[in-house]
Amino acid sequence: MARAMFEYTKTVLNKVSFDVNLFCKEVKKAMKRLLPYEIEELKVFINSLIQKNPELDKCLVYLKS
Repeated sequence: MARAMFEYTKTVLNKVSFDVNLFCKEVKKAMKRLLPYEIEELKVFINSLIQKNPELDKCLVYLKS
């Protein structure tokens, strides 16, 4: 079940990556829902999205907590 949540989170983040505010909101939600090792994987995924959309780097603040 937890793995399904991780995959769902990645899908949602991909779909909302056009809007920085929505993206940040979804990142905050993900930090509450995912397991610690999944959060580490999510950081790698988000960094790859930031390479494509540099404006998303505002959400890195939520990954540090």
